[in-house]
Amino acid sequence: MRYLLLISLFTFSLPLNTAAEENNVPSPQHLSTYNKDVTDDSTEETIKMKGKFLAPDSDYYAELWASVSNHEEKKWKIPYEGGYDPKMQFFDLNHDGVNDLFFQSAAGGSGNSHHYHLHTLKNNQLEEIPLPKQEFIKTDFKNDFKVAIQIDHEQEPTIVDVKDRSSEYVQLGIYDENGQLLDNTSPMIAPIAFFQPVEISEGKGYGLKSHQQISGAYQADKLGTVETLWYYEKGQWIILKTEWVPS
Repeated sequence: MRYLLLISLFTFSLPLNTAAEENNVPSPQHLSTYNKDVTDDSTEETIKMKGKFLAPDSDYYAELWASVSNHEEKKWKIPYEGGYDPKMQFFDLNHDGVNDLFFQSAAGGSGNSHHYHLHTLKNNQLEEIPLPKQEFIKTDFKNDFKVAIQIDHEQEPTIVDVKDRSSEYVQLGIYDENGQLLDNTSPMIAPIAFFQPVEISEGKGYGLKSHQQISGAYQADKLGTVETLWYYEKGQWIILKTEWVPS
């Protein structure tokens, strides 16, 4: 009889334990609401940013998404990868007369990188617009503790003097003590870490400015940043200006 009583108590406790475990699972959070016309129907859609934390004590969102609805009760869901500090902005970046949805969240880590997505919903058609990528950046270590950085195939490389880091580069085996190059390794070109919407002009509207870090022997060995101004035209991103900004 005693054993039967113990079994009964254990059985009835299972739903309670399961419920307690479920309560520890983070529930979806409503982060922000925007009212913008993103479909070109002359009425504002409701855009809600939502997310779910990785854990109850975490500020990292394992899931992020935008829910869009209009006055006709049409609905769209735009999923994003996880991140920190999600943000939505609205600019007409493809220049079709309608605001696009420009999403960003911080990826975390030492590179200060972010996740970005650009979507259009004109005429109720959800479409993602790929963001620009730098197709030409070339970096090389040179003799006498120099780094050559070329950001445009029509321009001469920028030469960066890294003698102030010579002892570290010698220790890493990249140079000898006389500045002779020993290793054919190349400086590090990071992916674009940050996009910034900028107004090109009153007539042209908005474009994007990208920031892309160039490092020496390792990521924290920052040499400078390639800043590029982009403009979307005829279905593709074109470069208006690229410049090297030393650290």
